[in-house]
Amino acid sequence: MPDMTILWPAILNGVTTGALYALIALGLTLIYGVLHIINFAHGALLMVGLYAVYFLWRFLGLDPYVSLLIVPPAMFALGYALQRGLITRAAHGRDENILLVTLGLSIILENLALMAFSSDTRTVDTAYGFSTLDVLGAFVPLPKVVAFGGAVATALALWVFMARTDLGRAIRAVAKERKGAQLVGIDVNHVYAMSFGIGVGVLGIAACLLMPSYYVTPTVGHGFVLIAFTIVVLGGMGSFVGALIGGIIIGVVEALGGLFLGESLGQIGIFVIFILILLLRPQGLLGRAQ
Repeated sequence: MPDMTILWPAILNGVTTGALYALIALGLTLIYGVLHIINFAHGALLMVGLYAVYFLWRFLGLDPYVSLLIVPPAMFALGYALQRGLITRAAHGRDENILLVTLGLSIILENLALMAFSSDTRTVDTAYGFSTLDVLGAFVPLPKVVAFGGAVATALALWVFMARTDLGRAIRAVAKERKGAQLVGIDVNHVYAMSFGIGVGVLGIAACLLMPSYYVTPTVGHGFVLIAFTIVVLGGMGSFVGALIGGIIIGVVEALGGLFLGESLGQIGIFVIFILILLLRPQGLLGRAQ
């Protein structure tokens, strides 16, 4: 049994990593909560955001955190345009078509990136990339601490937005009863596009917070999106707080699994949790039973 000098840093690493996982899952849970579909292009769109952050640093010298002023709004616009101009038109009102469209979009984006940028791993070099912060005797990478704060702030901002704004109320109305929302004058197609755009915009935030401590390749989204799906199920479909809690749980389980079982087997616990939550509480931790 490892002592606390080993266990405490592993737990802290899991919490900070889990917050990043949760940030990626937040957009996915918003899209599912409103459109009631799984966005298979989520990982590919994260890859697009990471490349945007990388090239802004490479050619303009912009710090990834400064890119928060550019990349999330651009990703929001991309998500809005994709939903309004491509996904809705190609789906013809059928959810199964949306799944196929987003899957095809994922394949196209990844292969375009592979043609344009090859499979080379790309990273950014910042002055604080290897800086650490002492947290009760454990040294945590500074970018991960910033990412943790950003994930918590984003989750709270989304919760306030959904609860306190007119658009947030319209989104909740459409998610609960589409036809009823139409009858009271809500533009459902606009709400769908806004929801998809916000979900993709959150990926832009995740990309800016992730890039100082990670890398980008055309297939980088695969591992993240699989964990994000698990977090959405664990936290409860459509629950932002659930996604944050679920992400932290998954991060800690992964860190402890890596500590006890080795890095190659560290993610086994994630999928054990996924199976158990489906068997014992399919609505998730904070989801409502149907």
